[in-house]
Amino acid sequence: MKHILPIAAFVAATCSLPVQASPASPQPAGASQSHFRVLSPDRLTFLEIQLTGGRLTYTAGYRQVRQAAVAAGKNAKKAASRDTVDVPLLERSPLGLTADFTDWTQGLVVTGHQDGTRSDHYTLRKIKQSEVDYQANTFRLDLQNEQKHSLSVEFQVSNSNIAFRYHLPQQGERAAVVIKSEATGFDFPAGTTTFICPQSDPMIGWKRTKPSYEEEYTLDGALTAPSRYGHGWTFPCLFHEGDRGWVLVSETGVTSDFCASHLSDATPSGLFTIAFPMEGENNGFGSTGAQMGLPATTPWRTLTLGRTLQPIVETTVTWDVVEQLYEPVVPYTTARNTWSWIVWQDPSINYADQVTFINLAADLGWEGCLIDGGWLTNIGREGMEKLFAYCKQKGVRPWVWYNSNGGWNDAPQCAKQCMHNPIVRKREMAWLLEHGVQGIKVDFFAGDKQETMRLYESILSDANDYGLQVIFHGCTLPRGWERMYPNYVSSEAVLASENLIFNQHFCDLEAQNACLHPFVRNTVGAMEFGGTLLQRRLNREANGGTTRRTSDIFELATAVAFQSCVQNFALTPRDLEAQPKFEIDFMRQVPTTWDETRFIDGYPGRYLVLARRHGTEWFVVAMNAEQQAKTLTLQLPMFKAQTGLVCLSDGDDGRTPTQAPLRVDKKSCVTITVQPQCAVILMN
Repeated sequence: MKHILPIAAFVAATCSLPVQASPASPQPAGASQSHFRVLSPDRLTFLEIQLTGGRLTYTAGYRQVRQAAVAAGKNAKKAASRDTVDVPLLERSPLGLTADFTDWTQGLVVTGHQDGTRSDHYTLRKIKQSEVDYQANTFRLDLQNEQKHSLSVEFQVSNSNIAFRYHLPQQGERAAVVIKSEATGFDFPAGTTTFICPQSDPMIGWKRTKPSYEEEYTLDGALTAPSRYGHGWTFPCLFHEGDRGWVLVSETGVTSDFCASHLSDATPSGLFTIAFPMEGENNGFGSTGAQMGLPATTPWRTLTLGRTLQPIVETTVTWDVVEQLYEPVVPYTTARNTWSWIVWQDPSINYADQVTFINLAADLGWEGCLIDGGWLTNIGREGMEKLFAYCKQKGVRPWVWYNSNGGWNDAPQCAKQCMHNPIVRKREMAWLLEHGVQGIKVDFFAGDKQETMRLYESILSDANDYGLQVIFHGCTLPRGWERMYPNYVSSEAVLASENLIFNQHFCDLEAQNACLHPFVRNTVGAMEFGGTLLQRRLNREANGGTTRRTSDIFELATAVAFQSCVQNFALTPRDLEAQPKFEIDFMRQVPTTWDETRFIDGYPGRYLVLARRHGTEWFVVAMNAEQQAKTLTLQLPMFKAQTGLVCLSDGDDGRTPTQAPLRVDKKSCVTITVQPQCAVILMN
């Protein structure tokens, strides 16, 4: 069989991924050069690839060990080799690309294929698991179309995950390409339900700042229901196939070399395909496709599959298949920040109020304070320099808000026109570095075009040169960026806490959304939500505005359930006096980085039981968004034979925050009752 490149040389030349040769993957009976099968290292996830009539398709699922093998006590690994049955979660789905000069969706023939393995160990403090051992079986399929233009598809199959992308070699003398569209699809069986977020119209919303991934999710939505705006659905997308299992679809590894994408609306048969940005994004400027020099590599498409939600919540595939793109100039640190704007809003962006919140950060023992939009007009640069000096005196690191806008939004908040242009941006960052600023929060981006991806990457790269960390707001989903860009922190890309201030509707749905995000949005990337609101009335004087529906302990639990290594919390000075001391003590101590994350129980939008470990400390949160109290018996081996365990709850009435000792039985089990819109937190 002819090869374009041996797999080791191919991968080394294109992405520097360590690959070792391995025996060919098992083939089904009657397999030919048009039918290939790849299994995960534990042999419990399968991928099948087929070329029929010149069109490339795939299907995927998990392998269920037969009950007879389980009952007989057979070794799980051996049973996975023989006593299993395939459970497909995707029906036959298309693959391929269309370029400006050729079409790789039809007329294809196989010219070579190669199996391999990938093994990687990495440390990344910014995600749900700090130490990751990644093992995958790899497969590369080399193809040509009728015009003799070559394309390769690279697959990595790890336990419960599949990632794939396209490689385009130089085509003779042609050394550049524009990718016009992608045929990659995800075909789900009838009866599948959805947990997905619609892509909005471009240039709508407040001051023409959308799309910004801030629409409302479906909850067990109908598979083929049209999206609200008719533009499909933003990543990530979660699908439920009843008793058969769950599938999470997303993408990762998007850089300035490509556009970000989303899913189309489904066809009547349940097929979703990759959709590129809309023409109107970025104020109509820039292509909707991707321009690349050859050889080129597209971003990864990822699937996480499982009979239960455990692989969905615990997956690290978003970061497993990407690599760091530059070295950090300083050791970047995490932070818990005070943030005046979220409750006190625009009028708080003045010198005196910022001193108040710097003092609050110092009183709480937190690392930082975020100074939000409007500072240039209301405080001025001289006043900001005085605030920076005061931060240094108090041992607090400042973060500063910026508007991204060049020519793509009408948002009036300042500082404006500082991040769009590299000359201005570097001058601004030098000023921030001089005054000890830890990071920036950049808001109001313009969509998913390659033009906008270039802006994200250039802000991150320049900020690293000045030792600054970066949060994005009003923005796209992060796609592996925690690993790719060492100074990247977090992105909003969700209906975040500001909406609780703006509209009672979102307060009414807060518990539901908080019990959704760890299964969908937050499982693939850091989420800059800005939560933990302890005031009952959400305005400065706590005597008006919207009304929080969730309990205090529920709000504390979001500090654990929502993952971001820098958290801009919504506490105010009033909370130090109004809340029980143990609640404030919890917020003084809660970490923002996690060494381990375990899914225990839950259902998206209904309830969640999640455990996270920081060092030797375990935090288990149980959150209930349903209308009835929920009694749960939890097995918690992390608490086995431990003393001094603590339980925070809202009491039997759901209104009386309580701290009490926790006792687990000899089997490490505990039974708890969680009232509606309440939570229980268990800690060692």
